[in-house]
Amino acid sequence: MKGIVLAGGSGTRLHPITQATSKQLLPVYDKPMIYYPLSVLMLAGIREILLISTPSDLPNFQRLLGDGSQWGLDLRYAEQPSPNGLAEAFVIGADFVGDDDVALILGDNIFYGRGFSGLLRQETANLDGCALFGYAVKDPQRYGVGEVDADGNLLSIEEKPAQPKSNLAITGLYLYDCNVVDIAKGLTPSARGELEITDVNLAYLREGRARMHTLSRGFAWLDTGTHDSLLEAAQFVQVLEHRTGVRIACLEEVALRMGFITPDECYRLGAKLAKSGYGDYVMSVARDAGAGA
Repeated sequence: MKGIVLAGGSGTRLHPITQATSKQLLPVYDKPMIYYPLSVLMLAGIREILLISTPSDLPNFQRLLGDGSQWGLDLRYAEQPSPNGLAEAFVIGADFVGDDDVALILGDNIFYGRGFSGLLRQETANLDGCALFGYAVKDPQRYGVGEVDADGNLLSIEEKPAQPKSNLAITGLYLYDCNVVDIAKGLTPSARGELEITDVNLAYLREGRARMHTLSRGFAWLDTGTHDSLLEAAQFVQVLEHRTGVRIACLEEVALRMGFITPDECYRLGAKLAKSGYGDYVMSVARDAGAGA
């Protein structure tokens, strides 16, 4: 499976702080926002990743992330000049996806929960069509809402319904087989001029090949699209890291745990950041894993 991170848009709800930089490059406590969705794809075992952003923001992502080889990844980049909808990611990334399955994650979504890596690998291994992830929210009318049966099979999907059939919001993480490229290419833009991800999901639903895994109450799903939600996400990460001593979405540690890099490679990455607490943490993780032994 390959991965796509969609990190475009103009971030107008976060103006003025996003007038000069991409929302996904803003800090969420101790690391850039983009680290969080990247870590999700890595936890799923995905190493070939396409990052899509605006022409003006791509150079900054490339400066931050490089080609990904330091984390054992193959990172590539593509432009989305205008925010023409989430499903356009598959049109832009058609050659990248090829005949492989693909995961799409939105660059401003943060996921955290025990056993998440195992869940992701299970869903990717058993993928048949489309797999979505639902999360119970108190205000489902603000989201795309999925209705499922007892086996997790999707019964219906509604976009921002006035009378939701469930309280399960469809999160910004989507798994698809390679047919998603042809489905996206065949879409007609919606009334707002965008290729809608809901229309992609409905195509799989009509084929009877759409499932939704409901994330349990032990999971956290945060989106960082407003000033308040950005601050709340940073506070969430800070509290968890201070209480547990473990850094969330530390790409060096994830790469080490997944076997993408060696302890010595991990240590060298930490040493480059040695003047920060983040760098000290990476070196400590590497030493515990046998660096220098």
